[in-house]
Amino acid sequence: MLEKYFPKLLLDKVQDIDLEQLKKRGIKGLLLDIDNTLVPHGKEADDKAVAWIEKVKASGLKVCIVSNASKKRVIKFNERLKIFAFHRASKPGTKTFLKAIRLMNLKPDETAMVGDQLFTDVYGGNKLNMFTILVKPIDTNEILFIKFKRIFEKYILSKYKVTIKTGK
Repeated sequence: MLEKYFPKLLLDKVQDIDLEQLKKRGIKGLLLDIDNTLVPHGKEADDKAVAWIEKVKASGLKVCIVSNASKKRVIKFNERLKIFAFHRASKPGTKTFLKAIRLMNLKPDETAMVGDQLFTDVYGGNKLNMFTILVKPIDTNEILFIKFKRIFEKYILSKYKVTIKTGK
């Protein structure tokens, strides 16, 4: 039952993603969350995020932002990047994921979803059989609602680690 929330890959940060390994798995594009995935919540695209996204593009992978944040937030974040971007994505709903995948001319199983939340990024990606990558949140200073969700995420991730150890 909890498996629908399990990421295919769990990493500390986006920079730990092995892009060549993803390509070997048949991944051709990445959908990226912004807040607490690429930068701390509410921050602009910094040099580190820009450099990593440029590395992703240079590797031949397509890239698109899929965020639940406001239009203003996503446009401001994307000023330096100038990549495809969707705001108010209603994750874990799949409608915007599918729009982004179509825009990149890919299929769900050729796409990885990268984010910091199980209930939006991972669950939404898993519903479409995308390759899901969970990264640790950059900043623990989060709004109360997200802090509340993190309690349940910790429980699910404790079961995920048991699954990895036992191979079930």
